[in-house]
Amino acid sequence: MAELSFPLPDLGEGLIEATILEWLVEVGEHVERNQPLVEVETTKSSLELPSPQTGVVVRTHGAPGETIEVGETLVVFEVPDDTAGIIGTVPKDEKPKRRVRLNVDLDD
Repeated sequence: MAELSFPLPDLGEGLIEATILEWLVEVGEHVERNQPLVEVETTKSSLELPSPQTGVVVRTHGAPGETIEVGETLVVFEVPDDTAGIIGTVPKDEKPKRRVRLNVDLDD
């Protein structure tokens, strides 16, 4: 098993931090990719952050009311060694198929 850290992502519009409102998962809980992990609030809005990874929650960082800066570890997952790739990549068997579009002028 391997551990993967998930940092607070850049939430856009120059925001550099977020306040934790509520953890939606517990340490020891198995989560699926895209499952809501935590609700955070910025100066502009509140939102739920989804899990980028399937795995078991090993540690959470920050209690409700605490502020976390972008890039700081938010949660640590335990995952099988063979799935410990880069967070946010699409596994090969799930890559979308791309269509090739050719622009051909049939009048010539």
